[in-house]
Amino acid sequence: MRLPKVNLLVKILIAIALGILAGYIFPLWLSRIFATFNAIFNQFLGFLIPILILGFVAPAIAEIGNKAGKMLIATVALAYLSTSFAGFMSFGLSDYIFPKLITPSSVTNIAEGHNLLPYFNIIIPPLMDVMSALVLAFLMGLALAYIDGKTLKAGFNEFREIISLSISKVVIPLLPLYIFGIFLNMTVSGQVATVLAAFAKIILIIFAMSFLLLIIQFAIAGLVAKKNPFRLLFTMLPAYFTALGTQSSAATIPVTLRQAIKMGVSEETAGFVVPLCATIHMSGSAMKIVACAVALMLMEGLPYDVSMFATFICMIGISIVAAPGVPGGAIMASLGLLATFLHFSEANQALMIALYIAMDSFGTACNVTGDGFIAVIIDKCFPSKAPNDPILP
Repeated sequence: MRLPKVNLLVKILIAIALGILAGYIFPLWLSRIFATFNAIFNQFLGFLIPILILGFVAPAIAEIGNKAGKMLIATVALAYLSTSFAGFMSFGLSDYIFPKLITPSSVTNIAEGHNLLPYFNIIIPPLMDVMSALVLAFLMGLALAYIDGKTLKAGFNEFREIISLSISKVVIPLLPLYIFGIFLNMTVSGQVATVLAAFAKIILIIFAMSFLLLIIQFAIAGLVAKKNPFRLLFTMLPAYFTALGTQSSAATIPVTLRQAIKMGVSEETAGFVVPLCATIHMSGSAMKIVACAVALMLMEGLPYDVSMFATFICMIGISIVAAPGVPGGAIMASLGLLATFLHFSEANQALMIALYIAMDSFGTACNVTGDGFIAVIIDKCFPSKAPNDPILP
């Protein structure tokens, strides 16, 4: 008899609970085995991140670039602006709210405060750094779009499938064990109670921020299309709740498409915008990543400023384009940026993964619902000749 599938969030929550329990009962020698696994897994992640960026960003740019048309340019620009706006809004609110809830003195050196050392480590140097991967991905993507290279493009598409397989079959299945080791370490160091209390506050604030973002998005769409923004947002709620269950923008496309048409968007425009935005519009994900990053930097007492986050936010909109179609794909594609621009250690990145995945479905739901606001604006700017009946079964 086949066992029922358990989604990643449940696995992560179980891993956190077991890691805390194990921290109180495991002997030191056994705990160090998990510390050894985490050290090796960190090295593998560091190796994978640059080629993940190259494998996903290059073919995505090539596929977008060879589709000519003003509607394409407008949709891509609006999706990037929306993602960047979400990041800057998240930074502003987080910088204002989180210092009142989190102080460096409440959590002292979370990531490095444990006493567990690995028995050994295996060094796996990455083939290139993150910026080199981004620049190379841009050059290859734009060049493939310009020359319409069939052979190399097919090779990059296969390379993307290999990287996606590595994420879905290796990284994601091992993530719960990795998170288990992180919380085991924190329990041994005596920090876990404070961390969990801070996590609860962060999740509640980010949940509220996601609804504020959607209200702003649909207020803009209503203003442009001269429609009631709350009615538009209410129409998109089935897509929101579907994404909560699927945790995938791609899997929610049929529902998002149907609800966009119900808002009055033409079928032609909706059929173009919705599938495209499922891979390039990540406003909810960007909002979560930035908020989590600010919170963890406050918890660690790490310095940050507006210029540091401005660069980071501008790069997020690019790095998570066509992020892997697996839960947590956006955060996996952003780990390199966290290390490069915000100087996150490997342990800090692990905490980011745990915190992000705890809210993964809410970020995806925000992404797909926001796709509807883009569809409304694009339909208004590029009206279809075919009339559309917004009332569908």
